[in-house]
Amino acid sequence: MFPRLTNIRWRSILSLAIVLLIGLLYSHYRYSTWWLNQEVGGIFYEIFWCLFAFLFMTTRRAVWQIPLWVLVITCLLEFMQLWHPPFLNWVRSFWWGKMLIGTVFTWTDFPYYFIGSGLGWLWLRLIIRGAKLK
Repeated sequence: MFPRLTNIRWRSILSLAIVLLIGLLYSHYRYSTWWLNQEVGGIFYEIFWCLFAFLFMTTRRAVWQIPLWVLVITCLLEFMQLWHPPFLNWVRSFWWGKMLIGTVFTWTDFPYYFIGSGLGWLWLRLIIRGAKLK
């Protein structure tokens, strides 16, 4: 009835759940400064998207391509925050819109995106360690 999930898929799903939980909890952690919660959230954001994309593309080649594409797309989304047409403002008015595309452009997000993509790449390498992939 259901397709059999491979060991790599289980590792990916578990990793995704862990990163999502930690990222959401850390973004609301009260004993840290607000800006640090937001900036470190960028790291978890990158790792999350790397793991999510890997659920659909589980090849050795994807391990280095996914973090690169996640980084590029996230940087483009950051620049898109400078643009405020009515449609994007409407999307940003929702919690999920703020989480996905952000609301305010800031140069200080970029180092965290690079760190997050690098950690996402390392995480994907750990997931596939010992696996036989194409």
